Amino acid sequence: MKPISQLLRRLVDHGGDRYTYATDPRFGPTHAEHVPDQWVRTTCGYCSVGCGILLGTKGDRAVACKGDPDHPVNAGRLCPKGLSEHLTIGATGRLRTPMLGKQPVSWDAALEAMVDEFTRLTTAHGPEAVAVISTGQLVTEEFYALGKLVRLGLGLVHYCGNTTLCMASAVSGYKLSFGTDGPPSSYDDLALADCLIMIGANVADNHPLLVPRLMENRHGTLVVADPRVTKTAMLADIHLAVRPRSDITLLNGIIRILFEEDLVDHEFIAAHTSGASALRAAVDAYTVEHVAAECGIDAADLVRVAHAFGRAERAMVAWTMGVNHSVQGTETVALINTLCLITGNIGRPGTGPFSITGQCNAMGTRETGFTGSMPGYRSFDDPAHRLELANLWGIDEARIPTDRGRAYPDIINAIVNGRVKALWVIGTNPVVSFPNREVLEFALGRLEFLVVSDGFETPTTEMADLVLPAAIWGEKDGTFTNSERRVSRVRKAVEPPGEARSDFDVILDIADRLGVRDELFPGWKVPEDAFEEWRVVSRGRPCDYSGITYERIEREGGVQWPSVEADTAPGGTPRLYTDGVFNTPDGRARLRSVEPTPIADQPRPQYPFLLNTGRTVEHWHTRTKTGKVPILERLAPEAWVEIHPDDADRLGLRAGDSVRLRSSRGSVEPVAVRVSATVRPGEVFLPFHYDEACANRLTPSEFDPISREPNYKQSAVAIERLHA
Repeated sequence: MKPISQLLRRLVDHGGDRYTYATDPRFGPTHAEHVPDQWVRTTCGYCSVGCGILLGTKGDRAVACKGDPDHPVNAGRLCPKGLSEHLTIGATGRLRTPMLGKQPVSWDAALEAMVDEFTRLTTAHGPEAVAVISTGQLVTEEFYALGKLVRLGLGLVHYCGNTTLCMASAVSGYKLSFGTDGPPSSYDDLALADCLIMIGANVADNHPLLVPRLMENRHGTLVVADPRVTKTAMLADIHLAVRPRSDITLLNGIIRILFEEDLVDHEFIAAHTSGASALRAAVDAYTVEHVAAECGIDAADLVRVAHAFGRAERAMVAWTMGVNHSVQGTETVALINTLCLITGNIGRPGTGPFSITGQCNAMGTRETGFTGSMPGYRSFDDPAHRLELANLWGIDEARIPTDRGRAYPDIINAIVNGRVKALWVIGTNPVVSFPNREVLEFALGRLEFLVVSDGFETPTTEMADLVLPAAIWGEKDGTFTNSERRVSRVRKAVEPPGEARSDFDVILDIADRLGVRDELFPGWKVPEDAFEEWRVVSRGRPCDYSGITYERIEREGGVQWPSVEADTAPGGTPRLYTDGVFNTPDGRARLRSVEPTPIADQPRPQYPFLLNTGRTVEHWHTRTKTGKVPILERLAPEAWVEIHPDDADRLGLRAGDSVRLRSSRGSVEPVAVRVSATVRPGEVFLPFHYDEACANRLTPSEFDPISREPNYKQSAVAIERLHA
């Protein structure tokens, strides 16, 4: 029989041991469980803002996250995901051992099977038979190593990343206008602009630590163009609730007003651009009345916005997925660039067309990854660029591809038609994230061999023949580059679970088995070895890292490229194109004339609503990590659909009702109803994070013809009430 004292303690347990506080030397009184033995400086592994984090460890466990007060990006602040990021490391669902045919195997057996299968298929069917789809969440050193392994070691033709699903249109748009990729502005410019237009950018949910920059700007006019009344729109001085896919019409209308009222910078246009005459003629038809009617906004608001932008000494446009997720994303980005160019708003504080990137290191793969371009923003079709890389690497130029191969959606199409027979998926979950899920699942089911490297069990690992357990954020070293081109350190704080390994180690191991390690990765042992080689390869290129070292990053809290070896400016280069010279053959930026195309999947009697998809602040992508963090999951445990009160009344729906959403491609159920005037009548919104209510069962197979980025934003759907 238990002592009476134990029984009494159980009966009157007040949980005191769960509420014990202690004093952290740096942060003061803290829950005792969250007082670490040490704080490790690192960078957040979620979005592209690139917040500095102090990751606290106790023994072999990660126990706390705090904002790094000394980091120039976030000055100690963090969003809910960053504050709870340590919980992802010890979360349930981590992959701990390689699995071949659903059975645990050794790493030797796993990588031997992988190399053997890839070799067998490329020998029998050529180098197009195997493809690789990567991510935006590896460290830069891994991206650089992976590109060399895929293109030169494995000799594969088709290599792309999930960044094509979010930022490819920004990349392509920058290239059309300026000759190369690279966001010209910095976060500081958000607070300095006299007029800031944000198009399709709900940073309050998607990039929360940029909101303080908006709040700091007390003098400027903030304009938000977004179909929804988002949290960001609620901060705006002017909210333009434009109709979906009317952003090109809106921009053309603003440009016409600027030309008509002589609010353009004629000197800058003449000295630094080409295409002005064609642009002026192209926007003639975009009268105030026409644009207001097409966009569904007040004519007076359109004129107010044009005047605010045109009369500002410093004006800026920023955007995210609302622009990129479109079949005209590339052209829309080029038109945003054009708006900034004709007003001379580039290369100065508080100015510029600023693409706010999606993932924590999408920039790193854009610079080094060997996917859509070669490392250092070099072009596959430029013989001089290929020769330069061959000489830097000491290899035969003939080994370097002359074109990029297939982009992500075209790889999937090639699997469907049988040309690609094996696929290696790294750090992404396409079963949930790729549009038109039925087609994607059919494609993966056709593969002879599917390899998935991930830190967690996902719907994609469930379909894999071979699963490789990966170390995640907090378990490996390297660097991330954020949206403002700032390179920051990522540090290992704890060991990965079980037999999980960093992608860097796995890449070198595969190279060893292929017999190319000494050639491709001479003397490499740690990620810094890759970084040092990348510094040399990037020298003289637009994204020059040659002046950036691990030591300098540590000393300055991050460095913005380009940074040459003689660079002594603290923190690197805050803005591009300060001299008005662009990376085009003649040094001039290109002004683009763009005409809008109609939405293909228009609402109709069978599918009367237009579906928009997006994020919520509590979750990230497909909830691979955040869905395992209890506090985040409790805040947003299930998907919902936002529907206007008029539509809810007409359908007899109330808040909390369960519905089915149906498109011509599939259906999703059950989904909880939120009745809200944040959406306009005839339009609905569904977050895309949830496998259980996967928005991509509804989205179409529509892609930008230049960038190959999907259209996630306009799908015709029906809504049907589910009866209990």
